[in-house]
Amino acid sequence: MPNHTQPKLISGNANLPLAQAISRRVSMSRGMSVGLVDARVERFNDQEIFVEVYENVRGEDMFIIQPTSNPANDNLMELLIMSDALRRSSAARITAVIPYFGYARQDRRTKARTPISAKLVANMIDVSGIDRVLTMDLHATQIQGFFDIPVDNLYAAPVFALDIRHKFKKKLDKLTVISPDVGGVARARELAKRTGSALAIVDKRREKAGEVAEMTVIGDVKGQTCIIVDDICDTAGTLCKAADVLMDAGAKEVHSYITHGVLSGPAVERITKSSMKSLVITDSIEPTEAVQKAENIRIVPTAPMFAQAILNIWNGTSVSSLFDHEALAAIYEGTY
Repeated sequence: MPNHTQPKLISGNANLPLAQAISRRVSMSRGMSVGLVDARVERFNDQEIFVEVYENVRGEDMFIIQPTSNPANDNLMELLIMSDALRRSSAARITAVIPYFGYARQDRRTKARTPISAKLVANMIDVSGIDRVLTMDLHATQIQGFFDIPVDNLYAAPVFALDIRHKFKKKLDKLTVISPDVGGVARARELAKRTGSALAIVDKRREKAGEVAEMTVIGDVKGQTCIIVDDICDTAGTLCKAADVLMDAGAKEVHSYITHGVLSGPAVERITKSSMKSLVITDSIEPTEAVQKAENIRIVPTAPMFAQAILNIWNGTSVSSLFDHEALAAIYEGTY
């Protein structure tokens, strides 16, 4: 274990409620107050970002809690500038806790003369002085290879499994987990395995980005309670259409579990009016007022998992232990 008495947490402006929740959970586990480091992250009149850390961080094990969600560029620059401020203040180690890793969908070249922006962002994080990255449900797991520093990628599936077992405990024998595309089968299979459910796929064919021309259900969903699982929901057009296709195929009801609720544009309105009975997201992205008011959108907390992961990194123990059902159930005791 390091010689430091406790890890030091600092947050940007991207998701302060999550950072505060993580701080409270770390404090509970340590039996002492582990508050967020006092700092200011603000903008000059020309929108340049300025960071000043008011506490001594020399030789400390620092954790920057900052998802790079909308506005992605501002939040990314906050992360990089905070890292530079800590590095120049002689922090011993800097870990970037990025619950939602923006630009992850640009992980390969799909057409000629296009960038691989996820790799560019990884390079920027590398050179900013960050020593380690802790994130959750990367859009593509191979993004870990874009970094030249250690990356710990947590998964929402174990938490979703706890939630499903709690909310659908009388319907577990009638559950079918749905992958909304062929690329998400591994994620859906993992959740189906954890809940003891059947597996089906909604195969989709896109004419162009953001538009789905045709959807087909692969598997029997008649009379089943369907659980669509995916990592990102942006405008919710594909998700709502998948729910309609499943209902047309004879599903009894449709629920969705999505790790990162980007929910931009008309997403909330579409979900509210859709045939989906509920949408469950995590708080990796700070929910808007519209999301909080939506009756069929529910938020699952990730602070217990991130807090334990931070403590495990700080004291040099296994992070992958958090993938175990029993370990996670203990962390979420009182919630489920």
